[in-house]
Amino acid sequence: MTDDGIYVYGIIRTDRPLPSHVGGVGDPPGVVEKIEEGRVAAVVSQAPPKLRARRRDLLAHQELLLALSERGPVLPMRFGMVAPDETVIRRQLADDEERHLAALESLAGRVEINVKAMPADDSLAALVKGDATIRGLREEVHRRPSYEANMRLGEAVATALSRRAAEAGREIVRELKPWAHAVRPGPEVSGCQLNMSFLVDRSDSAEFAAEAECLAQDRRERVALRVAGPLPCYSFLEPQVLAGRAGG
Repeated sequence: MTDDGIYVYGIIRTDRPLPSHVGGVGDPPGVVEKIEEGRVAAVVSQAPPKLRARRRDLLAHQELLLALSERGPVLPMRFGMVAPDETVIRRQLADDEERHLAALESLAGRVEINVKAMPADDSLAALVKGDATIRGLREEVHRRPSYEANMRLGEAVATALSRRAAEAGREIVRELKPWAHAVRPGPEVSGCQLNMSFLVDRSDSAEFAAEAECLAQDRRERVALRVAGPLPCYSFLEPQVLAGRAGG
């Protein structure tokens, strides 16, 4: 490849063809190739110099993984995984061939769908109606307006809205779990009370997303739901399966 290293998108079975209509990261888009070792292969391209998380490259990474996952299971790398050379990739593919094959088998026909729960945009009226503490603080502000009273009311409202959204989110997760082969919590996201990923059959993904939206509609006074997917199965892999350096 080049002195900048080899950019790694994911791992597939050796006999899987690559999509011909999708390029890699970089400008112009990198030429996507396979490095084959035994029954598994790394999907790679030339690593562009000074790799950064630019929108163009983030989209190229995601689109390639989505195209790969439409043709069969793939073990996706997070954006920015660069291996120093082909020798490193071949060695790790060979050393972990059985583990990679088992992981690919477990993901066959499955996709990830991510669900995030946030406080509903128009939930204040329902909160005031249903929460005696909030009503009391609001009345206090009206009777004796002050900075401190407004602060207490604002903090109480924010806490209550977050609590209600989290409770509704957990209810939705319980309802959705029977659809999933596995469920994983995601990292904390600002303004988000719950971040969960579900491993579901690709054939069920549209119905799963519709069910999630229906459950959120039933709880619209408490929660707003953001459903993303189908996605490559990032959340259902073991820790990083190829060593390398992360791009900036």
